[in-house]
Amino acid sequence: MRIVVTGGAGFIGSHTVDALVAAGADEIFVLDDLSSGKRNQVNTRAAFFQVDLRDAAAVKAVVEKTRPEAIIHCAAQMDVRRSVADPAFDAQVNVVGFLNLIEAARQQGLRRVILSSTGGAIYGEQDEFPCTEDHPLRPVSPYGVAKLATEAYLFFYKVQYGIDYVALRYGNVYGPRQDPHGEAGVVAIFCGRILGGKPVTIFGDGEQTRDYVFVSDVARANIAALNSTASGVALNIGTGIETNVNELYSTLAAIADFPAAAEYAGERPGEQRRSVISPARAASTIAWRPEKALGEGLEDTFKYFKDRRGRSN
Repeated sequence: MRIVVTGGAGFIGSHTVDALVAAGADEIFVLDDLSSGKRNQVNTRAAFFQVDLRDAAAVKAVVEKTRPEAIIHCAAQMDVRRSVADPAFDAQVNVVGFLNLIEAARQQGLRRVILSSTGGAIYGEQDEFPCTEDHPLRPVSPYGVAKLATEAYLFFYKVQYGIDYVALRYGNVYGPRQDPHGEAGVVAIFCGRILGGKPVTIFGDGEQTRDYVFVSDVARANIAALNSTASGVALNIGTGIETNVNELYSTLAAIADFPAAAEYAGERPGEQRRSVISPARAASTIAWRPEKALGEGLEDTFKYFKDRRGRSN
């Protein structure tokens, strides 16, 4: 099977490519504009194409070369706060970029799409904890709106062209290779600050909660969805466990033996108060369950950033 992984030089995408290689896939193509991904994170078994999904002509040229039968779509503008500040940019990347890709690919025999969607932003402020996929979809950020729109477009492409799809609604993904210098990924940001001996800032009171899921578990979910017969469904990919930011920082500080207390600043716009999702449907549909406990995952993540910092020094 010819498989395209968009965003395959990035955090989740590069782990997904590694998982594909480990599973024996032999025709893997990575599309990434390297705006946040890194070329050296692309598995050497995959062919790499640098392309911006907003450039329809460039996307069409690459897709004509790769002729993907399946796409795992990890490329995204993933910063909720940037989406609030610049909704048009978010839509250009997350909606128009996606449409450029799938329009080109459907003409080349595309059969299946696995979408990296969101299990937090798409639901908005939750009524139940953890919430299932049947929860009302009430995104409170342009990022969540774009993911909801993308899921709706996938339904259209299934009805109109017979392209199968699974939308995976991730919790808050963390782990090795996440960018500690960006605005997305609180675990990576905290690790970077701690290792630099700098104070850690928590926005709001720190009691806001998220469902933290380890990146290797998410990569497994992508492969499980790709290899399944499921079609036209959305699945939560999380742990069902709610952790607040204060608890997260305390655990990381203990792992790092970092004595400094966190500093606090005002809340950020567009962020939810509580978010935790049930993975039960993923277990019954694609036989996926999370395996990495948060404490173990934080230890692995901190060790990765510590080792990387040691090598760079």
